[in-house]
Amino acid sequence: MSVKIFDTPEVQDFLAKISGLEASGGNARSKQIVHRLVSDLFRLIDDFDVTEEEYWAAVNLLNALGSQTQFGLLSPGLGFDHFLDMRRDAIDAEAKRTGGTPRTIEGPLYVAGAPEAEGFARMSDEATEGETMWLTGQVRDVDGTPIQGAKVEIWHANDKGGYSFFDPSQSEYNLRRTLYTDSDGRYTARSVIPSGYGVPEGSPTDVVLTSLGRHGRRPAHIHFFISSPGHQHLTTQINLAGDPYTFDDFAFATREELVIPAERIEDADEIQQRGLEGPFSQVIFDIELAPTDESALQTRHARPRAKENAHDLASQLAGTAKV
Repeated sequence: MSVKIFDTPEVQDFLAKISGLEASGGNARSKQIVHRLVSDLFRLIDDFDVTEEEYWAAVNLLNALGSQTQFGLLSPGLGFDHFLDMRRDAIDAEAKRTGGTPRTIEGPLYVAGAPEAEGFARMSDEATEGETMWLTGQVRDVDGTPIQGAKVEIWHANDKGGYSFFDPSQSEYNLRRTLYTDSDGRYTARSVIPSGYGVPEGSPTDVVLTSLGRHGRRPAHIHFFISSPGHQHLTTQINLAGDPYTFDDFAFATREELVIPAERIEDADEIQQRGLEGPFSQVIFDIELAPTDESALQTRHARPRAKENAHDLASQLAGTAKV
């Protein structure tokens, strides 16, 4: 169809009214953003000759995403989370803030209030058939000096791909811990090798990805928040080497520097030294924090997170989001 009406005075005046540009109240930034957003969508409808059926199908899909609280799951799948990281990397580069372990996406499944420990913690609160993981590393500054007392928050899925708090079959803080590094800047956690997983089959997120000819699989990975006064807060995650989706992550979280091998240890002396009963896999992840005097950069950015805002977020997200 050759009919296009976007650039007509009538539509442009209409957009100004929609976004409140003619109204005295409201928020100026909100008006600008809504004007740009709705304008781009109007132009898209014009350029692609979107039909009423296609438009309302999209509205129904958005309703389904919202009712199943899957916007936080679709967001990384459409690259928004990684794009925000790319912008933050560029902002750091422009400000000449260099060095440090690379950041990557947080995902929607962090839960505040995990049990705390000094130096060492056992993360698994319940029996599992999964492989025991010995996760350890050292937190250092960009000069290689160990950072004592650095806060290392760790969370990951179990061997079936489920996250505690959102998975009612697990205890509330299973596989979630906050560690403070020892005098050598080291942290150690006894845990279980996590499993990779996919978005729920047939879910709204799966519908979107399938329409794009894409899968919704994630590799086995482990999430981290790391912070220390005088250093830039780091949000990152590591992918375990060898997973078939390590370099094909639907959430675009993989960075080469953050692919870490899990070395299987079968030596009897090493097993005994760690108080284990059989072979285990060791994952070593050393972390480098970049310096900063800006207090705003020393803490994680504000966003809705479980328990930081409302406990019932768990029931809203249960069974729908795995990132």
